[in-house]
Amino acid sequence: MVILGIVLVLAGAGLLVAEAHLPTYGLLGLAGVVTLVAGGAIAVDGSGGGLVLVLTVALLLALIAGVALATAVRGVARVSRTRARTGTEALVGHVGVVRNVLEPVGQVFVDGALWRARPCFEESDDLREGDPVVVERVQGLTLSVRRAEEWELEL
Repeated sequence: MVILGIVLVLAGAGLLVAEAHLPTYGLLGLAGVVTLVAGGAIAVDGSGGGLVLVLTVALLLALIAGVALATAVRGVARVSRTRARTGTEALVGHVGVVRNVLEPVGQVFVDGALWRARPCFEESDDLREGDPVVVERVQGLTLSVRRAEEWELEL
């Protein structure tokens, strides 16, 4: 029985590690906590520990593994909610300046680089050189922009 308990403890620890690296949203981690607690209880019981010791070990393992699982799931949830900060996806929402008139395609200067751009709304045709614009969408290497509002320039 002690060998079975040790195998279950190792399997539970492995499931907790897998939870930290796979997008299972806590399912593998929950199975890992249950397996870890059951394995610890079986190992202590198989080695001759009393009921109080078995319950103490099970509670301690559940507490430690539960905190580890909660920390991992919270970290994964925080990372999955953040927007991309690299590549062209990161340009959406950034403010730039028109360098060449957008009729229908011109150039804007955003984040230190010149980009091909076109207005994203028909009423944005009156954009002139020097006008501040906001990137609404990225299609390949062409940005769709609109005129920046006053509050966007203050950020």
